[in-house]
Amino acid sequence: MITAISGINWGDEGKGRMVDLLSEDYDVVVRYQGGNNAGHTVVNEKGKFILNLLPSGILRENVVNVMGNGMVVDIKHLVEEMARLKEKGIKISPENLKISDKAVICMPYNVMQDCLEENRLADKKYGSTRRGIGPIYGDKYMKKAIRMGELFDLDLLESRLSDILDWKNLTLVNVYGAIPVTLSETMAHLKKYGEQLLPFICDTSLYLEKAAKENKKIMFEAQLGALRDIDFGIYPYTSSSNTIAAYAPIGGGIPNYKIDKSIGIMKAYSTCVGEGPFTAEYFGEKADALREAGGEYGAATGRPRRVGPFDVVASKYGIRMQGADEIALTKLDVLSSFPELEICVAYSLDGEEITDFPFSQKLPLCKPVLKKVKGWNTDIGGCRKKEDLPVEALNYIETLENLLGAKIKYVSVGAEREAYIVL
Repeated sequence: MITAISGINWGDEGKGRMVDLLSEDYDVVVRYQGGNNAGHTVVNEKGKFILNLLPSGILRENVVNVMGNGMVVDIKHLVEEMARLKEKGIKISPENLKISDKAVICMPYNVMQDCLEENRLADKKYGSTRRGIGPIYGDKYMKKAIRMGELFDLDLLESRLSDILDWKNLTLVNVYGAIPVTLSETMAHLKKYGEQLLPFICDTSLYLEKAAKENKKIMFEAQLGALRDIDFGIYPYTSSSNTIAAYAPIGGGIPNYKIDKSIGIMKAYSTCVGEGPFTAEYFGEKADALREAGGEYGAATGRPRRVGPFDVVASKYGIRMQGADEIALTKLDVLSSFPELEICVAYSLDGEEITDFPFSQKLPLCKPVLKKVKGWNTDIGGCRKKEDLPVEALNYIETLENLLGAKIKYVSVGAEREAYIVL
């Protein structure tokens, strides 16, 4: 069984929480794209964890975790993230963590370039996390990136890196007026952090091929959501990788296999970190109330998330892009304090109502068409069965299902591992 868990919207849907929950039934969890530009927050009996690079299955001792070839790895961040988890009693060893030798390294000069470009753009910035993700994916496709497997031969790596730095410094110095990056300091960085990761680096494609042939259950974990996909998202306000489930076998390392099940994750309301069009956005007191109720601050950056009502137009598009067979609705409990709720059921564009998600450049012209529904105004955090939910909460779920044309299977009613309902 090969399953993909991916985001339906702009990211921050609660994928880490669902991966942690469902990984109990899986042998392998694979991250297949992105870097440390987003975070998955997981709460279990051992505490609260924010994972930026490590797959969320790392919190279960019986699960093997793979960082796939589609990822971009900040090795300093990874070493520090591993150390933080070990301090909290999480076991991390080459037996339960494997890093693809084909994943590329997000270098300090990529982070520098990311920050310099955002500063140059000023009020026209893309809302980058300033973690170097865009520049390193650019380097990858220009064939000027360093891969994890190159850390095994530092002499050969130093020779190649010298040529790369000659090229990179042309931009850093002549475009941005920055101080040139030196070979010695860059090699020192690679040696210091790379040596600590060598036991974990291997041909993960061979490992996953063997696991698949042995009929082990493999779960692919996405970062961000469909609307941040480089091809199908709200370009150019996207990530620089493919966040869609169809890319999972490629970015994970077994492109010769197909996904058996796609589970799409979406919140009971809308949130978005970063710049770009966000049609159903709330502002002022309305936004503040929802943001505070949901604790909506970016796990990787701490930035306040933009918030709004559930967006049917965007969610229908995300479900289609992810090919979602099952839907998990997270943070339903956050809406418990609101006596009345709104749902964005359509967009108004040029005087017409539309229900199909438009081309990105049309989005700033769209206005939300809102439908009011009755809230339940009572705590549902202790609910564990469908029958425990107030009738208004059940009506809200059923309304979403009817508008989306999709069935919701899982509903989370709290951050804790056991705080969920199977419908």
